[in-house]
Amino acid sequence: MVFKKMLSAFGVGGPSVDTVLTNPNTRPGLTLDGQVNLVGGDAEAAIEQVVIGLVTRVEVEGHDAEYSGTLEFHRMAVSGAFVLAPKQQLSIPFQLPVPWETPITDVYGQRLHGMTMGLRTELSIARAVDKSDLDQVAVHPLPVHERILEAFQRLGFRFKHADLERGHIRGVQQTLPFYQEIEFFAAPQYAGTINEVELTFVTSQRGVEVILECDKRGGFLSAGHDAFGRFQVAHTDVDRVDWAQVVDGWLRETTSRYGSLRSQYGASRGHGHGRGPGMGGMVAGAALGVAGGMVAGEMIEDAFEGDFGGDFGGDE
Repeated sequence: MVFKKMLSAFGVGGPSVDTVLTNPNTRPGLTLDGQVNLVGGDAEAAIEQVVIGLVTRVEVEGHDAEYSGTLEFHRMAVSGAFVLAPKQQLSIPFQLPVPWETPITDVYGQRLHGMTMGLRTELSIARAVDKSDLDQVAVHPLPVHERILEAFQRLGFRFKHADLERGHIRGVQQTLPFYQEIEFFAAPQYAGTINEVELTFVTSQRGVEVILECDKRGGFLSAGHDAFGRFQVAHTDVDRVDWAQVVDGWLRETTSRYGSLRSQYGASRGHGHGRGPGMGGMVAGAALGVAGGMVAGEMIEDAFEGDFGGDFGGDE
């Protein structure tokens, strides 16, 4: 009996947890629906709580090196304390609001190269090892994101890579502790001016703040440099404009305003600079009164272990 209690403390013969998503596909501002399925173990178990959370991989810059870690950025309790009887089967339904700033992982049904996203389920058991489960999630663009990404494609830009950078963009209200960079190789008609473009969406219920970072080519007597532009778009504008024309205008304005913009945005993105004073606003889940809210800055162990294959996206 003592040996059995020891095994139970290490999770042997204990309850099992399996989360099933109704649909693993979602968009910023929508929800993920599903149920947590529990099966009791060999003995009665005191469950402290059941929590689900969105996790993703984020690039972090230290003093002298850059590394990546897995970050849980949004979580919700789906159950409080209860007792699970031996072999008892229990299903707990949930509806998790997806924060508006959640990064895009999939475009046209294909995974953006460099992006991972999962829903982690934690089963906290009194006096025992926590159980967990991880399910892949695909976050698709909102209509305004799609139009802007399509415009880059129509203008001849080629997708290179996407990642998440830990930190805040100066002057931009963010609710999450990171931002997404979607990188493109320059289209032929811009090749004389731009090497690459990094595109960032900071999305809210009202619209999208679009931040562009253009890697400008150097001239015969001048060095290359980065130019920054910041533009706001309402969700209601999605079908009102020619997006290729708008994006072309953004690019030309950004690269021509280098002198005036550098002082404002020059150290605003990544590379350990421009971290904001803190997170402002509220995530979609917190606005709806979801328990737990957001865990900002909690680096957790890499839970993915190479399970998320099929990355899409051009050259390295």
